[in-house]
Amino acid sequence: MDIKLVEQLKKSIEGDVATDEETLATFSHDASIFEVKPQIVVFPKNSNDVKNLVKFVLVHKNGHPDLSLTARSAGTDMAGGPLNNSIIVSFQKYFNHIGPIKNGIAVAEPGVFYRDFEDATLAHDLIFPAYPASREICAIGGIVNNNSGGEKSLQYGKTEKYVVSLKVVLADGNEHILEPLDKIQLQNKLQKKNFEGEVYQKIYQLIKENYQTLQKAKPQVSKNSAGYSLWDVYDKNKNIFDLTKLFVGAQGTLGLVTEATFKLIPTKRFSEMIIIFLNNLDHLGEIINDVLPLEPESFETYDDHTLKLAIKFFPEFAKKLGTKNFILTGWHFLPEFWLMLSGGIPKLVLQVEFAGDERKILTEKITRLRENLKPYNLKSRIAPTKKAQKKYWLIRRESFNLLRHKIKDKHATPFIDDFAVKPKYLTEFLPKLNKIFAKYPHLIYTIAGHLGDGNFHIIPLMNIEDPKQQLIIPKLSEEVYNLVLDYKGTTTAEHNDGLIRSPFLSKMYGHKIYDLFAETKKIFDPQGIFNPRKKVGADLDFAMKHIRLHW
Repeated sequence: MDIKLVEQLKKSIEGDVATDEETLATFSHDASIFEVKPQIVVFPKNSNDVKNLVKFVLVHKNGHPDLSLTARSAGTDMAGGPLNNSIIVSFQKYFNHIGPIKNGIAVAEPGVFYRDFEDATLAHDLIFPAYPASREICAIGGIVNNNSGGEKSLQYGKTEKYVVSLKVVLADGNEHILEPLDKIQLQNKLQKKNFEGEVYQKIYQLIKENYQTLQKAKPQVSKNSAGYSLWDVYDKNKNIFDLTKLFVGAQGTLGLVTEATFKLIPTKRFSEMIIIFLNNLDHLGEIINDVLPLEPESFETYDDHTLKLAIKFFPEFAKKLGTKNFILTGWHFLPEFWLMLSGGIPKLVLQVEFAGDERKILTEKITRLRENLKPYNLKSRIAPTKKAQKKYWLIRRESFNLLRHKIKDKHATPFIDDFAVKPKYLTEFLPKLNKIFAKYPHLIYTIAGHLGDGNFHIIPLMNIEDPKQQLIIPKLSEEVYNLVLDYKGTTTAEHNDGLIRSPFLSKMYGHKIYDLFAETKKIFDPQGIFNPRKKVGADLDFAMKHIRLHW
């Protein structure tokens, strides 16, 4: 970036501006396979800084067409969402305050780590139930902008359900509050003679004119982060118009979120967990049908590759389990070691957790489930203690981190890591998926995910520096997504589009809906200053040219 321009930027904000190589290198990566080097990283100190950043870009956009702003919180995105080659706006340094927690409502800034937010809410016996598996390292900004979900989403839904209001800086350089509006409040917005009024007028008209088309386009799955959720903005039955539904999951492409207000739920007193081991997938569909009517709080799965990693690196879990005693950790893993010795590693591990305030009800559900499973002659075990439950949760949550840090000769390569189909289709779907992977016999991959939602995280292990291996990425993506769309699923249930999946949005929704996405982007961001190449205007060639080669 031009030195004079950098100096002007420094004078326009109170926060920090960094152009040193170390900072630029750090912000060139997230948890994805991409590397995009920014020209500058800005750490805004307050909302005025964010507003001034937008105004700065608007003033200089004509002379510097590539100038843009990309928000970043913890940088744990797996799709390249917070990567850009212009200005990165990092919220972690200063926007890290937790507001009041009162009457089941909590306020937080985008740079707040979720782990700290949860500590604060648990002090009130409350929890935000849409946290992702990366709960120990992710932040609030990413949760909101990706419409995150996780292990509890089966029962409680995703982030979109818990956002009460958002503070956002729009393309006019002003901070606005987005919240559900009734008919009279909406009319007041529509009558405004400023940028905010224009946005409401145009987006209301777009949704009204295409209402039925949008409703039909809504993916028929329980979780979706693909595209813009235009179908959820206007609730005709309740006469509510809510732009938070559009901003949650928009990946910072429509404006910059500076604060989020959430509703929370009470924590449950008790939980019971049963682990089910499958040697094959023959009865998976029937098992899912046996589990879901019992209303588990979570229904997770991971495959034999994931379990092998956990056993191989069980000393790592000793630290996570809160003990440095490897013998004690080995004792915790004794059932898994015994599985290997007595009959081999199971093909799939199912993890079902029930939660509630009456232990008797949970015990009855476990008993009923075990009775229902008898015809399949499966091995299962109840996790008898909190520590035993924690072990299984660690295997499920930490599998991706193990892949990233422990497989030295190959790299975890997330690019088909988040699709979802209705669980009722899995008996048909999974064998077809396996046939696709059989075309790539040298490709090692792990499977984990939220089985109750039909949401799978498949992470191939690849020598990503090899150009031949890189060619697999678009080819395999196309094949897998064609299958997913045959079953009316989604290409991303919770990880969002980013650099890697945005190019597939027109395939998923068709040109008509994609054009409505493009029009939505234009309404909110007429100068194209917010997080380019995500959602609309995506370029798969750009993504492929920015694959990370040095780890």
